[in-house]
Amino acid sequence: MFKIESKNVHLYYNDFHALKGISMTVKSNTVTALIGPSGCGKSTFLRLFNRMNDLIDGVKIEGEVLLDGKDIYNTKGLRTDELRKKVGMVFQKPNPFPKSIFENVAYGLRVNGISHKNFIEERVETSLKQAALWEEVKDKLKKSAFELSGGQQQRLCIARALAIEPSVVLMDEPASALDPISTAKIEELIYELKNKYTIMIVTHNMQQAGRVSDMTAFFYLGELIEYDHTQTIFTNPKDPKTQSYVTGRFG
Repeated sequence: MFKIESKNVHLYYNDFHALKGISMTVKSNTVTALIGPSGCGKSTFLRLFNRMNDLIDGVKIEGEVLLDGKDIYNTKGLRTDELRKKVGMVFQKPNPFPKSIFENVAYGLRVNGISHKNFIEERVETSLKQAALWEEVKDKLKKSAFELSGGQQQRLCIARALAIEPSVVLMDEPASALDPISTAKIEELIYELKNKYTIMIVTHNMQQAGRVSDMTAFFYLGELIEYDHTQTIFTNPKDPKTQSYVTGRFG
């Protein structure tokens, strides 16, 4: 069981207090949706878990962020490249590399020093199958990733994240730039992937959160207002702010 936890986490961008005392536990093999209006802290919270916020100037973090019981900010000798092998990331807009379809998926393996040809070929095929893309691309693996449609490119980016066999996959609005058919494919995929991975997804789309997630966390102005089973959040939330947001009264 691979558990993710934050304990009383505060995050500041210089003087701006972006996350205010967030404590939350995410169980393994679940999909957790982070919802809330723009600028409420959900993407900042998501990026805690692979230390992407480290890349921003003026960031200060207090509290504990635990992956499998290890504090990823205060454990001596913990390298961010090792951490990011365990925690894959898929961004809002598909961002394939200017390489072939095959080399996009193989990239993470090569960067991590793997050169065994058969192993790489097997991982690429497995990852593309997991991302529900293999049948569409198996005869054009040498072609540029830019020849794929937007939805296919996003599934390619998911395959790239899966190739290094992470434990956790973070997704920051993975379907917001896609058409409805591609969005449906990504949602089906997320639902299937939780059998093997722990997934956290930021989404603005309430229906999407309802369809794909087991748990939902509602953020507002840098605070975690409510965190519960998705069905509870959408049908019987405890906090009036959550009620107002999920029924469309603001946000």
